[in-house]
Amino acid sequence: MTTQTLVPFGEATGRYEPVIGLETHVELGTRTKMFCGCTTTFGAEPNSQVCPVCLGLPGSLPVVNRVAIEYTIRIGLALNCTIAAWCRFARKNYFYPDMPKNFQISQYDEPLCTDGYLDVTTAGQTIRVGIERVHLEEDTGKSLHVGGATGRIHGAEYSLVDYNRAGIPLVEIVTKPVAGTGADAPVVARAYVTELRDLVRSLGVSDVRMEEGSLRCDVNVSLSPRGSSHWGTRTETKNVNSLRSVQRAVEFEIERQAAVLDAGGRVIQETRHLHEDSGTTTSGRSKEEAQDYRYFPEPDLVPVAPPAGWVAQIRASLPEAPSARRARLQAEWDLSDLDMDALSNAGALDPVAETVAAGASPADARKWWLGELARRANHAGLEPSALAITPAQVARVAELVSSGVLNDGLAREVIDAVLDGEGDPDQVVAARGLAVVSDEGALAAAVEAAIAAHPDVAAKVREGKVAAAGPLVGAVMKATGGKADAARVRQLILDRLS
Repeated sequence: MTTQTLVPFGEATGRYEPVIGLETHVELGTRTKMFCGCTTTFGAEPNSQVCPVCLGLPGSLPVVNRVAIEYTIRIGLALNCTIAAWCRFARKNYFYPDMPKNFQISQYDEPLCTDGYLDVTTAGQTIRVGIERVHLEEDTGKSLHVGGATGRIHGAEYSLVDYNRAGIPLVEIVTKPVAGTGADAPVVARAYVTELRDLVRSLGVSDVRMEEGSLRCDVNVSLSPRGSSHWGTRTETKNVNSLRSVQRAVEFEIERQAAVLDAGGRVIQETRHLHEDSGTTTSGRSKEEAQDYRYFPEPDLVPVAPPAGWVAQIRASLPEAPSARRARLQAEWDLSDLDMDALSNAGALDPVAETVAAGASPADARKWWLGELARRANHAGLEPSALAITPAQVARVAELVSSGVLNDGLAREVIDAVLDGEGDPDQVVAARGLAVVSDEGALAAAVEAAIAAHPDVAAKVREGKVAAAGPLVGAVMKATGGKADAARVRQLILDRLS
């Protein structure tokens, strides 16, 4: 890969105003595909979920998936869009190896949802991102390029095509241009995709797993000199598949385009590819001339006309918006903005809420999910909610600690055992004998032994240096295998030596 000239980000945004736009593709979580009855299970054997319709064989006819229409309307309503009373599908004609029909059934000039918005908050500032359209189409298949260093077709020894994904309902959400964000443009782009992902997930219409491709984002960036009334030429970085990468794609394109403009060059309208390892983009396909997709109304499908009463029913069934839910929980749990951001950034908001619902206090739920469990999730490369422990089990661990049955050290051991599949917290405590030693006689004997073994430390405590009691507490904890309550042990030592 050739080295690309860049301008430091601060200098670039000082001289140029970025304009961003995002085109986000969401695979809907329907049981069957958009126009046929093939299942949509992720990870199935290649080409095992196909039929004459999604393979585009002669004589096959598509039938619209009603649930996909409903899911799209749910997304449109949640994004404050206008729902079309009448719309239709079109054929988008182009050749690509993973397009089995050599055309894609999509929506062109008559989308299902238009003119909405999504508010996002960054650094305490709310920014309204306009939504141009939300339209429904079918996904393409997937090409696998074997051999070569990049996984792309250039340099590959051969290519394979899996049509399992072809025909899965795909919603495209297109923003209006977002201007005026300045140096915050990369953060705003990431915040938008994050909020959109959370919103779609809350609607129950998609699992929006970026790592599996059910949420993919095309990132558009252009620069214009500050004070100019004209927007610059945009580039489109395709198929960005992580929140971090959305931010990095915007940052890099700002730095790269600024270098081109500073040198007196011209930014080329093109698609670009993001390299996840380096955070850099490279040129893909020129888009300076509009490609003629020869759109025309899909002749094998009737128009879609959602009844107003049905749309009203869907609207009434929408859940609480994630932003409203966050505000409510923050007030109920008495959290600062910083605390709430920490929960959201760690992906722990839902587990904490479910743990509180299972009986734990908000403080205890946050303590375990943001501490011990977040560390384990980071180590395993998982979201906290994907760990093999339920919020109810975490709530039970918190209850055992608050009731004195466990201390924090023993609780961590119980959590480890639950994650290893040894059973519920109570089963682990019983099987391993992990309950705190609460027998006063046994604790008193351990205290006496520690004092006898450390007479110099005991003398300092007797002289009033209570901070010196640490080694004695440690000796008792060691003697009891960590099963004593450290606070109770410390008090017994101080009482004995007072």
